[in-house]
Amino acid sequence: MNNAVKNQALVDALANLPDDASEAQVSQIFASELFNFLGFGINEQVPSFSTGTGTQAVDHALRHNTANDIFNQSKTNPDVLVELKKRNLNLAADSPEYKKTVVQIQRYLLAENCKAAKWGIITNANHMQLFRKHGKVIHPATVCLEINSENIIKIATLIKEKIDKPQKALTVAVYNNKGGVGKTTTTVNTAATLSLYGKKVLIVDFNPQRDLTKYLAISESVPTFYDCLIDNNINVRDVIKPYEYKRYSFDVIPVQKDSKRGDIGEKITFDRLSKKLEPLKNNYDYILIDAPNDWLIFSVSAVYAADVVLIPVKHKCFASLENAALTIKEYIPEVQQEIQKNKDFGPVALPIFFNGGTMSDAQKRNVQIYIKKLILDAKKNPNNKFELLPYFYPRYTTGKNMEIFELREYAPIASSFSDRVPVVYKNKKAREYYINLVKEYFIQ
Repeated sequence: MNNAVKNQALVDALANLPDDASEAQVSQIFASELFNFLGFGINEQVPSFSTGTGTQAVDHALRHNTANDIFNQSKTNPDVLVELKKRNLNLAADSPEYKKTVVQIQRYLLAENCKAAKWGIITNANHMQLFRKHGKVIHPATVCLEINSENIIKIATLIKEKIDKPQKALTVAVYNNKGGVGKTTTTVNTAATLSLYGKKVLIVDFNPQRDLTKYLAISESVPTFYDCLIDNNINVRDVIKPYEYKRYSFDVIPVQKDSKRGDIGEKITFDRLSKKLEPLKNNYDYILIDAPNDWLIFSVSAVYAADVVLIPVKHKCFASLENAALTIKEYIPEVQQEIQKNKDFGPVALPIFFNGGTMSDAQKRNVQIYIKKLILDAKKNPNNKFELLPYFYPRYTTGKNMEIFELREYAPIASSFSDRVPVVYKNKKAREYYINLVKEYFIQ
């Protein structure tokens, strides 16, 4: 079937679908033509795919066949999961049914039989959204798009291009606009831990204070990264430096000495870092960016370049909790708003974690009281109502599971800066702590 025929079939399917179409009709009339448009043949589709989570099944799973593996026969390792809803169910962004469906597709993507899945689609033939899965991280790859017979080809093409040409890397900004929460230590040791899993990792020192560059004793590149940001003719690969310790390694983009922060800030736009990192995203599994703790050009650029934002806090520093809330409900949405002009969603926050601390029961109660206030204040704000709860208590269920991941306090972690070596490469207990962090956030 040629492209013109495929296009017309999809347009006709949507145009002919009843306004009150049932889920079965959405599947039979619309989804079948959508899958065909996306390039999945009939034997590359499995309806009611068992996710491995109890008896739960996702409406459709898709995967291209290989020479020795016909998907609708083996029914293993799906690439795309699709959850359908009846047409008159409201899937507009932020509606209650939309939120339930997002939780549903996220749960399916993390299920036992779906570990290989990289994409999730939700649609009711009025709205459609694509989600990307990288390891344990699931984030929106597009905004929730309103579809009709006039724009369906454009939107379906956008989704097809993302599925057909996936980026290898997950880009993570490590950010809190409160200093002293361990952003640099987190960036370095998370990168090192991911390298233990055989992942190819790049870390970017995007803080003019150069803490990460000094931590690893990396010499500056010539030309420098700032030269690269300003000059289109400088290849970003020319500023990457390898870091090696025994059999372990990852790559680093260091910051130059005596950099004049104001001068650089005046010469770049907030999307410049993102554009420079773009050619590297198929060369790495993870790109981690160490951002400064203000909300100026360097931090905005780091968050703009990211898929997700990892936010360390300190339980003894309520200002770090306050600033984490500010980042989640104001700063990240500000960046999302800019990116969503192109139908992409933009960065999302991962749940916060306590970095380097052991809480007594009394301290935990005080922290929970303060977090409760932050959540209520955000929810009641008449100018910008925001639900913070999932970012503080990701496993919350009606009064239960109010747990926040803790990277435990451990002296060698705090003192590792002077060693010029990631502590996870030298210390078994520190390695265990960071492995727990990586399993919590990144590795499925």
